[in-house]
Amino acid sequence: MKQIKTNAFAELLLRLSEEINDILRANLYEIGLDENEVNRLKKKKQDLRQALQNCGIGDSSAKNYIKGTIKNILAQKLLVNVDEYEKIIPFSDKYKLSVREKFDIILFLYQKKYKNEAMEKIIDETGVLDTLNEGGDDSISVKSSDIEKVFDGCFRRLNDNEKLDIIVQRLYAHFRGLGVIDDLRDMKIEGVSGGVSGRKDEFNSVWILFKGINIHLDFLSFESEGELERICMNIYRFGSPGQLSMSKGYIVNEMKDNSRVVVVRPPFAESFAFFVRKFDTVEKKSLENLIVDEGFEIVCDVLKFIVKGCQVTAVTGAQGSGKTTLLMSLIDFIPKGYTLRIQEMAFELHLREIYSDRNILTFRETDYISGQEGLDIQKKTDGTVNILGEVATSGVASWLIQMSQTGSLFTMFTHHAKTTDSLIKYMRNSLLSNNVFTNEGVALEQVVEAIRFDVHLEKNIYGHRYVERISEIVPNANTRGYEIRNIIEYRDGKYVKCANFSKYCIDDIRKHLKDSEKEEFDEKFNISV
Repeated sequence: MKQIKTNAFAELLLRLSEEINDILRANLYEIGLDENEVNRLKKKKQDLRQALQNCGIGDSSAKNYIKGTIKNILAQKLLVNVDEYEKIIPFSDKYKLSVREKFDIILFLYQKKYKNEAMEKIIDETGVLDTLNEGGDDSISVKSSDIEKVFDGCFRRLNDNEKLDIIVQRLYAHFRGLGVIDDLRDMKIEGVSGGVSGRKDEFNSVWILFKGINIHLDFLSFESEGELERICMNIYRFGSPGQLSMSKGYIVNEMKDNSRVVVVRPPFAESFAFFVRKFDTVEKKSLENLIVDEGFEIVCDVLKFIVKGCQVTAVTGAQGSGKTTLLMSLIDFIPKGYTLRIQEMAFELHLREIYSDRNILTFRETDYISGQEGLDIQKKTDGTVNILGEVATSGVASWLIQMSQTGSLFTMFTHHAKTTDSLIKYMRNSLLSNNVFTNEGVALEQVVEAIRFDVHLEKNIYGHRYVERISEIVPNANTRGYEIRNIIEYRDGKYVKCANFSKYCIDDIRKHLKDSEKEEFDEKFNISV
């Protein structure tokens, strides 16, 4: 058997690929096996082919199957033994290890101890967030020197099985996995993206979203445009969403583990790039655990009675500000007898997994069914409450206004508006652009009658999320046609009650409450009936 040359990782990868192709191409009837053995090997080939199709798209079982196959091939076919491990990765001499190899070793060791929280521990130990907390540079980057520091603190002699596991993961990542982000994508982070920084001939463009903070992993490189392109062309494939091509320069899809993935390519984008938004960090939390700053009690009370009182509510804010998490927690206050219908661009909330005993069904847009069509179908599914994961198009916005007035009992939705004024104007313009109304004043009137509250979320430079304000939209006869009344504001690190609900809103909330809830509502908001 041909021996592995020093630093011949690429050669080993090529030989591995050839061995797997030989397994898939083998004619089992030519080697004189009995029928039972032929059937066993046919099943093995089918399982291998299926796993090769599913790995790299968030399917952990397929990934583990392929890694097990690689391990067997190394031992049984390529005869890679313990003496040759050092020729592949110089484990025993830390001065010969590249920064990428050191990171692979760190991540492996931390995964054994911390599982999918390994990257969080690594970030903590680099200390890169300390500069942000101390008022330093607000551009966060993990550099080679940071990885060197963590490596020096955790390096120990690895046993032969550990060395083999690291080699297998490295081979898998470049054979059918996601390259330098393969294990990183599986960590408990909020997202990972690639191809989004540097000159076109540089590939140190891996970023992660961690606790609301964008962090550049400056030490990681895709090494070539071909490797970045390979990852982009594979990461979105779950569910066969179509082909990324020059004529179709972007695809929005989900991965097997429900992560959202967006992939773009030239000429639509200046380079190949991908954006993975993970939702395993989005956990259902009670409002008391989610809203933690001083004065949180009044915020929780306002939100609770907005939902129990069946008020049409927008949850607004930038990406990463916590809209999905807050919306998920508000479901607790919707009476269990109400049916919920959810419309999303991609499945993100997964409310049925959290509220498995409730009447919930989620729809999403596809290449053939628009958000508008999906919402039209919802009218025929006996939905009491409509939840829109994101109002991102004028058609959906227009439908929301119409449905809020004539369809479901109430609606909750998310939007990226920065102010309540901009939210109202966006909705008004959506009605006009979709020819629902031609008169601007009439369109505005419909919006301010339909949407009652704007709960606006913010995230500061340190990644701390908070409710910046809770605003009631009050229709009136002034020049603008409405008044924005801030019920709650976030000031100097604490929540302050600025106003009470309007008389119209109080009456509308109370008619949806149980008698015991009315008493609590009246007491907490000083309401005289």
